[in-house]
Amino acid sequence: LAEGDATATATLALAGTAGRWRTVDGPAATFAAGVPAYVPVRDDVAGARFARLTLTSADGTAPCVGELRLFGRTEAASDMALGGDLSFQLQELQAGARFTNLDGRSGTPVQILRANGANYVRLRLWNSPPPGYSDLQTDLVTAKAVKAAGMKLLLDLHYSDFWADPGHQITPAAWQGQDLPALAATVQSFTRQVIAAFAAQGTPVDMVSVGNEIRNGMLWPLGQVDESNPDAGAAGYPNLATLLRAGVAGARAGNPAGHRLRIMLHIDHGGNNWESRHFFDEMVALGVPFDAIGLSFYTFWDGPFTGLRANVDDLATRYGRDVFIAELQYPWTLANGDTNDNFVWTPSQLRGGYSASPGGQLSFVSDALSILADAPGGHGGGLLYWEPEWIPGVGWEPGAGSPNDNLTLFDFQGHALPSIASFQDPVAACLRAGSGRPCVVS
Repeated sequence: LAEGDATATATLALAGTAGRWRTVDGPAATFAAGVPAYVPVRDDVAGARFARLTLTSADGTAPCVGELRLFGRTEAASDMALGGDLSFQLQELQAGARFTNLDGRSGTPVQILRANGANYVRLRLWNSPPPGYSDLQTDLVTAKAVKAAGMKLLLDLHYSDFWADPGHQITPAAWQGQDLPALAATVQSFTRQVIAAFAAQGTPVDMVSVGNEIRNGMLWPLGQVDESNPDAGAAGYPNLATLLRAGVAGARAGNPAGHRLRIMLHIDHGGNNWESRHFFDEMVALGVPFDAIGLSFYTFWDGPFTGLRANVDDLATRYGRDVFIAELQYPWTLANGDTNDNFVWTPSQLRGGYSASPGGQLSFVSDALSILADAPGGHGGGLLYWEPEWIPGVGWEPGAGSPNDNLTLFDFQGHALPSIASFQDPVAACLRAGSGRPCVVS
């Protein structure tokens, strides 16, 4: 709109078939020049595939729309595994963190996610981490809270004493020096004991990730591959497959009779189809059994959603297995909540037109769910948001801060952000927030 007091009337029409427009009712809203805002539509919009926005200004000036986004409940997501990795919950609570839901009520992250439609919690397991971090006893405590809330459990086995990722897959100190047969036997025994421990306390694991982001292998050097160099990686795949088969066998041996346990293989670079196909082709050829494909996707590292959508669609079709976004984050601010440098701090790192704001984050998560909802064959398995509760106060290692405190689903003080409602009803989150706040995409 032009400068001054210019106003405009907006009319939204929807159609299930191109050309069959139906104007929908919405509340009266005032749009200021250059200020993004949202308008909740309460009409029945089921089956809508097309949208048309018509603007008419009161003074004859030509209005302009910089961007139009629509989001709402994703019905196809109702059967998905939805939730987050809450491995830091116990440490956050012990550090004195207080969390509140959108309505201001206090609760633990497990309870708040559950109240907003989540049905799954992911927990990582390290072999011998620093005191207080995610070891077996810590995970067993959190698992009780997860099951008490009526949620399912995805256990993420790192097979490392501390962080394991594509650049770090360090064999646990107690396992080093073993040859491949001995290491495989150790992996199988360890995995069996871990899965059995969860079952023994009445919190059986529902899905297990055998390794974390294992595109370049795990348990280096014996299980190392180089996914970016097929010639170098080829020699390592048989070793990796041996270790993975051992982990799968151990998981199944520790799982109680009659309980369904799904096996996930998890890699990073969720927007890179070539790497994903190459890895899973090797796994299939080498006879590694798995039920689910897990992808990490961070748009500030992996690019826009176009790559993720193409990859999800291809993997679902090619392998006929459910595809999960096992890790995903997006900033709700570019501010820093502590003294530790953040992974995302500048607008140049943002992709796809999503602002670093509560509304931008909400749109981002909603669009990620839409990708899974559209997966061929109904193979969109679910989305696990990574560390939504990691607010300032707990470091990535003892004495450090968090590089992720602006990527959470809670603000720095532990207040839930609108994205917490993405799993159930994002529109309701905006309605409760009031017109323009905090879902304004600015």
